Amino acid sequence: MRRVLSPAARPDDDTAPGRPGRSGRSGRSGRSGRSDDQERERERERSQDREHRDGHGARETLRTEFPFELPRGYVDGSGTVHRSGVMRLATARDELIPLRDDRVRENAAYLSVVLIARVVSRIGTVEDIHPGVIEDLFASDLAFLQDFYRRINAEGHTRAAVTCPSCQESFAVDLAGGGRPGES
Repeated sequence: MRRVLSPAARPDDDTAPGRPGRSGRSGRSGRSGRSDDQERERERERSQDREHRDGHGARETLRTEFPFELPRGYVDGSGTVHRSGVMRLATARDELIPLRDDRVRENAAYLSVVLIARVVSRIGTVEDIHPGVIEDLFASDLAFLQDFYRRINAEGHTRAAVTCPSCQESFAVDLAGGGRPGES
């Protein structure tokens, strides 16, 4: 009589306990005595280390556009107030081209108007931002945009350190935030 072994008892079966079988899978790997999960984890870590050394891993993305909220807002020709906008990081060209502008040559203070007009991509629904639009801003809004420009281009962030006038506690405020100070 011929004896038939169950699939779990066959010595050449992939699923036989304690045997690597044809697939190479078992609870243990041959050389190190580590489980397959541990080996996979170590290989993943080695791969990440190589990527980190080679600079080919997951790369940090550079934020190039920053939303803002004007303190007063730009009033267009029809009387609509536009407060929210977007400013992009400045390039070297953005800082050089205004120096050739005749208005800037005549009045150095006009440099910030031309420069801000180049890097603001939108104020409310107004997308055609030019020096005339920036000239029509309230002085407090122009001062805000000049400070915002300095923060994102020189400091790399939009946070400002402030101190509470009542309790004197210091904290950071993100100037790019969605709401205006005092609003909830």
